[in-house]
Amino acid sequence: MMTSLFDLVIPLVLLGTAAWALYRRVDVWSAITAGAAEGLGTVVKIFPNLVCLLTAVYMLRASGAMEAFAALLSPVFGLLGIPPEIAPLMVVRPISGSGALAVGAEMIEAHGPDSLIGRTAAVLLGSTETTFYTIAVYFGAAGIQKTRYAIPAALTADVAGFFVAALTVRWWFY
Repeated sequence: MMTSLFDLVIPLVLLGTAAWALYRRVDVWSAITAGAAEGLGTVVKIFPNLVCLLTAVYMLRASGAMEAFAALLSPVFGLLGIPPEIAPLMVVRPISGSGALAVGAEMIEAHGPDSLIGRTAAVLLGSTETTFYTIAVYFGAAGIQKTRYAIPAALTADVAGFFVAALTVRWWFY
């Protein structure tokens, strides 16, 4: 069985790092344990934010509020050239990556991967961010309590991403 160069990348990086550490006379075990302790400290700082965010996402989905909001915005999306069927995905995407992936998979399964809806869902998933999750993780890790303009700016970028994703799919495929 032939081993490709790509199969050797990670072992070579680890070997190179170990060789460099030996050359520099670094106590590797102390460095690893210090890094692990710092990582656990970060997890402890961001955990409350993640619990609150995931609880809110579950409550919105379970109550039907997310679907109602998507139905309310569907006419606006249609005017912008975005397939109205994509509305639930656009509502879920800034909140939950796994939820958006599930909604996108359902859309692709229902409408087909080569349909306007399927392609738009795929491009939208790849070109936008889970805004609230990202803000919760990074701001929580940095200890920032007030997000100030970060959320409005990020949501504006999401809306631009949604529009450009739909426009790009229409331009390239239809």
